[in-house]
Amino acid sequence: MKPNRWKMIALLAFGLGLTGCSESTGSPEQQHEPGEQAAPPQRVETAPVQLSLAPWEAVRIGTLHARRQVRISNQEEGRLTQLPLYEGDRVEAGELLFALDDTLLRAELRKAQAQHRQAKLDLRRVRELQDKRLGTEDELARAGTALHIAQAEEELLTTRLGYTRVVAPFDGVVAARKAEPGDSLPRYSHVLTLIDPSSLVTRVTLSELLLPDLAAGQAAEVTIDALGSESLPARILRVHPIIDATSRRGLVEVALKDPPAGARQGQLCRVTLRGRSTPQLTVPYAALRRDAAGEFVVAITEGTASRVPVISGRSVDDRIVVTGPLEPEQPVVIKGFLGLKNGAAVESGDTP
Repeated sequence: MKPNRWKMIALLAFGLGLTGCSESTGSPEQQHEPGEQAAPPQRVETAPVQLSLAPWEAVRIGTLHARRQVRISNQEEGRLTQLPLYEGDRVEAGELLFALDDTLLRAELRKAQAQHRQAKLDLRRVRELQDKRLGTEDELARAGTALHIAQAEEELLTTRLGYTRVVAPFDGVVAARKAEPGDSLPRYSHVLTLIDPSSLVTRVTLSELLLPDLAAGQAAEVTIDALGSESLPARILRVHPIIDATSRRGLVEVALKDPPAGARQGQLCRVTLRGRSTPQLTVPYAALRRDAAGEFVVAITEGTASRVPVISGRSVDDRIVVTGPLEPEQPVVIKGFLGLKNGAAVESGDTP
């Protein structure tokens, strides 16, 4: 029993010693509460936002077509008797283009003229009777109405007879001939196509970012591949108001000032457009960042980094135009983005 008792005493003493050691030493966490230590400022490289002039030049491919082009049709039905013109023939305003058989209409017109004369005589006779108090007011009214109807019928047939001879509405060139003499044409048949070669224009598309710099009347240049490399003076006729929702591009219509002799509808051309030089905010390409929320730059304000959403535009040398709440000369980060958080303290300098 004695050995067992001494063993128990020894084990108890050893346990008390361990407990005392633990209470006297302790862990660092148990000895003190450490304070929050501010992380050192992150080193970044910056470049200033600049207010830059942003002139630009764009070359777009288009096709020439006549802005003034008309499909010549007949307003009266009948047999085509004259069509002296062929594709490529030049005509002057008022020159005969084609004629229809007018025999029937002339006969109807002579009949209407005779009825008109008779209506005048009838009205005169009724008035004479009215003066002698032998006619009635009703007879006088009927005679007057008959005269108006006869006059209108004559005017109608005169107009229809004029439709049998069709003349050129402007100086131009015949672009298409769709009928032949002897053909019986129903009303509104397409007989000829007439174009004005002096009204050659082309339409090209341009990014919505460039369209605000263009306006009607602004100078442009056109090169027609088939006529060599000479640049022809042109002007912007109009900038169409609608932007394509898919391509984000708009239509610009450009007119040649003095089309050369060899210029023809359908030719390939190259249009050079230049935008006005307007000061705009720009940043280096390296400053522009993108994530799921969109485009942004990291601006520095009093040593603190802040995310600034922007919308990028066109390039200006080694910089890019941006739109957003930035100020000229405001520093933006171009290097040192790794681990950089919004609101972090930063210092500007060369990054390792």
